[in-house]
Amino acid sequence: MTTPPWRDPALPADARVADLLSRMTLEEKAAQLYGVWVGAATDGDGVAPLQREMTAEYDWDELIELGLGQLTRSFGTAPVDPDVGARALARAQRRIAAANRFGIPAVAHEECLAGFTAWRATAYPVPLAWGASFDPELVEQVGRHIGRDLRAAGVHQGLAPVLDVVRDPRWGRVEETIGEDPYLVGTIGTAYVRGLESAGVVATLKHFAGYASSVGARNLAPVRAGVREFADVTLPPFEMALREGGARSVMAAYTETDGVPASADPRLLTGLLREEWGFTGTVVADYFGIGFLQSLHRVAADEAEAAHLALAAGLDVELPTVKCYGKPLVAAVREGRVPESLVDRAARRVLLQKCELGLLDEDWRPEPEGPLDLDSAANRALAGRLAEESVVLLDNPDGLLPLAPDTRIAVVGPRAADALAMLGCYSFPSHVLTHHPEIPLGIEIPTVLDALRTELPDAKVTFAEGCGVDDPDTAGFAEAVARTAEADVCVAVLGDRAGLFGRGTSGEGCDATDLRLPGVQADLLDALVATGVPVVLVLLTGRPYALGRWHGRLGAVVQAFFPGEEGGPAVAGVLSGRVNPSGRLPVSVPREPGGQPWTYLQPPLGLAGEVSSLDPTPLYPFGHGRSYTRFVWEDFAGTAAEIPTDGSYDLSVTVRNTGDRAGTEVVQLYLHDPVASVTRPDVRLIGYQRLDLEPGAARRLTFRFHTDLSSFTDRSGARVVEPGELELRLGPSSAEVRHRARLRLTGPVRLVGTERRLRCEVLP
Repeated sequence: MTTPPWRDPALPADARVADLLSRMTLEEKAAQLYGVWVGAATDGDGVAPLQREMTAEYDWDELIELGLGQLTRSFGTAPVDPDVGARALARAQRRIAAANRFGIPAVAHEECLAGFTAWRATAYPVPLAWGASFDPELVEQVGRHIGRDLRAAGVHQGLAPVLDVVRDPRWGRVEETIGEDPYLVGTIGTAYVRGLESAGVVATLKHFAGYASSVGARNLAPVRAGVREFADVTLPPFEMALREGGARSVMAAYTETDGVPASADPRLLTGLLREEWGFTGTVVADYFGIGFLQSLHRVAADEAEAAHLALAAGLDVELPTVKCYGKPLVAAVREGRVPESLVDRAARRVLLQKCELGLLDEDWRPEPEGPLDLDSAANRALAGRLAEESVVLLDNPDGLLPLAPDTRIAVVGPRAADALAMLGCYSFPSHVLTHHPEIPLGIEIPTVLDALRTELPDAKVTFAEGCGVDDPDTAGFAEAVARTAEADVCVAVLGDRAGLFGRGTSGEGCDATDLRLPGVQADLLDALVATGVPVVLVLLTGRPYALGRWHGRLGAVVQAFFPGEEGGPAVAGVLSGRVNPSGRLPVSVPREPGGQPWTYLQPPLGLAGEVSSLDPTPLYPFGHGRSYTRFVWEDFAGTAAEIPTDGSYDLSVTVRNTGDRAGTEVVQLYLHDPVASVTRPDVRLIGYQRLDLEPGAARRLTFRFHTDLSSFTDRSGARVVEPGELELRLGPSSAEVRHRARLRLTGPVRLVGTERRLRCEVLP
């Protein structure tokens, strides 16, 4: 028998897919456009919102006769031994291939926001901690390790990273974001994409676009972002991750902007994404997002109309399970309500990606290559390094830290002795195991209390919980105060409990009314401070909380954003001094709990002034973080200059470690635009570099600024570089300026597009 062209790996993918499509029935093409969530409950909400209402009944054997586009979360739905899960996935793939006429398997996808969301897999720090590290090279390594574990288990696509830019820290999913600055989000997120894709896993950018700008910080709420905010804050991280990272998939957001749901927006999913940016991969739905066009957005009268709107917009794959793209879509095409060309277009994109993954080849192999170790020593070491780099020392005014090795320490607080205090809501223990309390964690997660006892074996360490995370009971205050009064120092470990849809204080669907510490933790901290014993506040959170109430009353403040399974030793290492803190804030820490939303990307009108009694100035600004050593910035080279609107400019500085121990400085470059045709942020990040320096060592650092980095969206909606004054500012945070370079851009207004430079070059 002659091998059909679509099976010939020597032919171009376009030719193979065109041949295959010509042989497929409408039903078979439609079957490539949806996933199936095997094992997902239809009698309860499970781990996704409205899961019961949005999950249709189906006959598995009948369904797979047509083929299948995707398999949803074989590992991430219930606890399964990795080896058993890999073999089960392989069996399912063999059944799918054997059942359909063409022998084509499904694409298997999983969540991988802070590691492979599977039982016994490494729980890495959450993305907000990636942002705090300011270390894209390390995050790329993390992405590569996660990708290798996914591929070893038979998974082809990872639903990460989240590239939403924080606009209101009350939003529950802040922990999943990388920060409040689009340049930081873009550079760190792109590094993760490169790592994941280098392992052969399709990275899926979330959530396209505007999800984090929802009104009132409510999950899945309307977005009221203006055109320029959308273009200059929301979109740049996605563009960078596509152009520089090579991401092959994008997930449409749940939200609607100015009345148009993202899942039904052809200007977004086709005009911008494909025609302007040149994206050729697949667009997938956020879970049940197509059905939501009917049930929540009410822009579709029935499932078939929802399918039509989504396909016409450019949404290729329905996830997590079939509802609209199955029988309702096929019937609508047969009736002439939906053009078959839309099905063909989406099916072509899906099959092209399957071709890239080798799933159209006769020799594709579903079997795992051997025993799986999803929490290897190498993974744990990498998780530990990222945890250490992400811990932020917010304050240490009198040098209370590092702690003396033989001191008496009272460890107090609801987060001190709970392993889950380290994990975000998309880690497997927080995301799935809460539904299976009889199952062990599957990975070792030292608590802060345990790690501190290991770190300081000569110290006398006592413990009192004091209170719960979010319950009103204060009965434990007395013991906490007693333990503190007996100690030389109190380490108060407070913060969040990650969860889903109201089952936590941080996480998807766990939005906050304000930025007070949850429950009665603030009152507990007041009681501890009132003892007169120095208090070190350690925060394990998924968002920033207002700390102005205790400013000047604490011995030190340490912030960790859900630092993962090795977070306890990382925090303890900072407290003991073994780790010299190098994390920097990816989000501002407010002084007061109200007055939201606010981020540092404010035009002059958004800053403090005499016209309002509310002062939004943060207590600790974006980019802030302290060290146990000292750095001086000297020999600055950056005099005033004129450059054309298509020119570049170098500015250099030497950073020297003048302390007595090794440390890391994070040099940050900000742009200040004094006058523009539309209002601009007072400052915004355009470059940064971590510098690891031994005592007495120095390094010369040069940033090459290109005028493309000053571009913005003007009144006409075009992206331009305008002539006029600019100021480049070097500093250790967004609020502290060490050196300035004043530039004058000369020449005409210059239009820029997708060819523009997206990042500041750092010269060796």
